[in-house]
Amino acid sequence: MQTDSVTSDVTDGGPLTVLAVDTSTDMLACAVARIGAQADGARGVDVLASGDHLCRRHANEQLVNTALDCLSQAGLAMGDVDAVLVGRGPGSFTGVRIGIATAKGLACGLGSALYGASTLDAVAWGAWSAGERGLVAVVGDAMRGEVYPGVYLLDDAGAHRTFDAERVVKADEAVRELAARTDVAELALTGDGLKKYRDRFEAAGLTRVLDESLWHPTAQGLARAWAASPARGSGGDPALVLPIYTRLSDAEENERKRLGLKAPASVEVTGVDDALADRHLQLRPMSVNDLPAVAALESDSYAGAAHTPWSERMFYDELSQPGRSWWVAHDLGTIIGFAGGQLAGDDFEVTDVVVARDRRRQGIASRLVSRICYDAHVLNAATASLEVDEKNAPARAAYASLGFEEAGRRRAYYGEGHDALILKVALPLAADAEHTLDHVEPSASIRPWPIQVGERDATVRERLASAGDLVLSIESSCDETAMAVIDSHGEICANVVATSIDFHARFGGVVPEIASRKHVEAIVGVFEEVMAQAGRHFGCDTLTPADLSCVGVTAGPGLVGALVVGVAFAKGLCAATGLPLTAVNHLEGHLLANLFETPDLTPPFVASLVSGGNTMLVHVRDWGDYQVLGATIDDAVGEAFDKVAKALGLGYPGGPVISKLAAKGNKKAIHFPRAMMHSHDYRFSLSGLKTAVITYIEGENKAGRPINLPDLAASFEAAVIDVQVSKAIAAVDETGVSDFCVGGGVAANPQLRAEYRKKFGRRGVRVTVPPMVVCGDNGAMIAVAALRNYRAGKFADLSLDANPNAKLGCWSSDEKPVVSGPWPNKA
Repeated sequence: MQTDSVTSDVTDGGPLTVLAVDTSTDMLACAVARIGAQADGARGVDVLASGDHLCRRHANEQLVNTALDCLSQAGLAMGDVDAVLVGRGPGSFTGVRIGIATAKGLACGLGSALYGASTLDAVAWGAWSAGERGLVAVVGDAMRGEVYPGVYLLDDAGAHRTFDAERVVKADEAVRELAARTDVAELALTGDGLKKYRDRFEAAGLTRVLDESLWHPTAQGLARAWAASPARGSGGDPALVLPIYTRLSDAEENERKRLGLKAPASVEVTGVDDALADRHLQLRPMSVNDLPAVAALESDSYAGAAHTPWSERMFYDELSQPGRSWWVAHDLGTIIGFAGGQLAGDDFEVTDVVVARDRRRQGIASRLVSRICYDAHVLNAATASLEVDEKNAPARAAYASLGFEEAGRRRAYYGEGHDALILKVALPLAADAEHTLDHVEPSASIRPWPIQVGERDATVRERLASAGDLVLSIESSCDETAMAVIDSHGEICANVVATSIDFHARFGGVVPEIASRKHVEAIVGVFEEVMAQAGRHFGCDTLTPADLSCVGVTAGPGLVGALVVGVAFAKGLCAATGLPLTAVNHLEGHLLANLFETPDLTPPFVASLVSGGNTMLVHVRDWGDYQVLGATIDDAVGEAFDKVAKALGLGYPGGPVISKLAAKGNKKAIHFPRAMMHSHDYRFSLSGLKTAVITYIEGENKAGRPINLPDLAASFEAAVIDVQVSKAIAAVDETGVSDFCVGGGVAANPQLRAEYRKKFGRRGVRVTVPPMVVCGDNGAMIAVAALRNYRAGKFADLSLDANPNAKLGCWSSDEKPVVSGPWPNKA
């Protein structure tokens, strides 16, 4: 391996020992390097051990153990690592997230800085390390017939970019661009995109291709790229290290295309009154159908001002251009604000922000700017900028709250005495108008990183000793990033849930790609908050990983892209701290949530697990011994609620709003089918009911009759409940149990809970439903299972990977689960 000696005249405490990892491509890149404080990329980088190897689709299984092996080869331990460095892509979306989530877990476990570097830069520096010089074009594979192109000048001093920011283009466009260069004869090619498109480049005359061994990123190249970066050593907050995406998700791209076609069909409804009041003020991408209202709002807002209002045609032209982001704020369909801008190099220029006069000073502008800045970061902008009248104090305050700072001034731009202030902010936003634990945006750590822990007095130490072993649980199976801390007595010391639900709402359901992205953004903040919340439980400022005894993580079932983030973070945390890891089944967590209501619950009993992804009846013969009596053959109950709500234009999630409407309706108003109610087995089918409801809606629309929403909701809900309750009664009768439980998000439905209690109460069967706070996905339910596994010594290897199709019972211990009492426990 090629190394350079560490420079001797280092400052700031001497050289750093860095663990560098990258899983953006088929190459798993990993190395331990020592980097001098004065290193410039070409010198001062000493690679102590390297574990680079091709690893297609197995990075989550191999990365952590490879890192430990590299440290062992270097004669070092995790405690010797000063900083973690990770490749941010661009590359495989899932691969990038695995690397970054693992690196975040490592950094949080070590309490060390985390830095990111470009994977394209790593490839270029790898070529430089191999002795290549001259112009080199890196062509990374972006899938879908696209590539990530970047041209570098390699000289004796290092690898220098000739472009501003990473981008994605069609492979044929990249071929044309490179072939059209005046210096094409001097250009050499490298990058894993050549595996698919080499013949296209060579056909265009680009025949100088580097050896295939240089096509992938190396950890040594990553270390050199970071060492040469002007920003090296700045930041280090793991919460702010995010992937380089270069484009929106498929769902978001398709949404923009769909919005440009035609206005969605509307459903005329009655009986709504205030049932949809909480659906007011939502954000969504601007569509061509919004342009008349947007242009009118623009004209009204700038009436009498020096600024010339944009026309409808100007807005249309903007929407049709690449590198743009335009969002509207609407209140039950009425446009009350909008904002947008364009990508200019690595800066995103916010070109227009408008809010209706009667809706100003309500935080709408901040929310809009926050959202387009989020898109800008996904499009790989490094900064966002805008102009504001220096006399516009409210706007300046709003932008300041997002972190915008003055970067320039244009004299009298808005008229004499009205200078334009040029404001700029680094992306992602460190402060965010919408960042709460119920709404996830990229955000800096809750305190300066690394977090410093305060002194603990004797009382705190005594409380911690009395609590015994503490287990941290991590849940990321769908669209909630959740963690909890449980003590050895089964008491929940902290429970934190961050949801990305509003990012999915406009699609009518969870978009796996977005869910995975939001987990990566939220996971450090949730970790910090759950440790701080647990600290307050014991009377100190925060817990640290040293206070924990085990980490439990949901390993399945669920969305694979979401699961891998939680699993990767957990393994990084365990590798950094030496803590044991235990895998938890998500469905079993929902089952065990019933213990927060009935701590003395013991098998045998029958449980109904009903959520957005699952509908099943389970005979719990003993802890860890589960017999699935039957499950849905198509849609799950929660999925059916969401699809019906989407058809009615009620938004997502559908369960709460339909339940709210149903409470005011007549459940006998419309007869809908009770599919498989008399099938003499325990299978379920919801797709027929969903189709019947949609057919009814279409029929009423054609007939010109308005739909009574409460009646439709009540009738639909009754059809679902009748089948669920009927089959549950049959299962209880057949098994002869005296206890019945419910678990999953749909367990929060008031009518379902009431009907179970009513019907089983007459039969002398005790019904347990979890407290509302633990019906949805949460860390507390996972903590109960994790504690049980820990007590039984049921641990997972650091090669653990997510299993999206995991069966109920896998990873389960037969140890009796323990909780200290009904929810809520002290927190």
